Amino acid sequence: MITKRIIPCLDVRNGRVVKGVNFEEVQDVADPVEMARFYNQAGADELVFYDITASVEERGIFTEVLRRVASEIFIPLTVGGGIRTLDDFDRVLKCGADKVSVNSGAIDDPDLIRRAAQRYGDQCVVLSMDIKRVDGQFRLFAKGGRVDTGIDALEWAQRGVANGAGELVANSIDTDGVKGGFDLELLDALAARVDVPIIASGGAGKMEDFAELFCNHPGVDAGLAASIFHRKEVEIGALKQYLREMGVEMRL
Repeated sequence: MITKRIIPCLDVRNGRVVKGVNFEEVQDVADPVEMARFYNQAGADELVFYDITASVEERGIFTEVLRRVASEIFIPLTVGGGIRTLDDFDRVLKCGADKVSVNSGAIDDPDLIRRAAQRYGDQCVVLSMDIKRVDGQFRLFAKGGRVDTGIDALEWAQRGVANGAGELVANSIDTDGVKGGFDLELLDALAARVDVPIIASGGAGKMEDFAELFCNHPGVDAGLAASIFHRKEVEIGALKQYLREMGVEMRL
């Protein structure tokens, strides 16, 4: 049985961890270095660091903050935000990232994933997708969820995997921050199309949401969340123990 993963996410803006609802109403939460240290000790399986305005502002990621975060943890670190070129991949990997997440950069340059996978390996390249329902279709959004690309998200996922993406992060704009549960319909649709690990993002509000995800939707490999972990509404160690008791294979 494949071990499932619990992944907290640091959405960083201007060097601070922030969180919003449906990608809006963003509020300041904490210092990313302190948060990284906390999650490393709390039993997180991995950590995701998103510089959430890098793409919109068309600038590089905050490398100094990233270096400090990477120095605090001993779990895999995925970094995204403003990744547009192979030089961007190189820069964040040298700062301590284990995997690089690309979203808007791949939309602007669809060949970026293939080139990155050839240079760094499929396991290093994560395709992150911001997805929202539009007229009954799962639509791909860009620029931090602000721009509807008109692209079918399921077809985009297939293209990304074919080009070498070794993992997918499915960020549901519809369920983001609402705490009503993961977007299971979207996740099942993606799992039917691709054969790489899928990380579910957006909607977790309680332990039962993770149990539903892992017990009844086997195509999903990891659950990612932010606010419920940041605000200690759900404690990672207790969550993993609960999931183990529910029959989910977890690393404790």
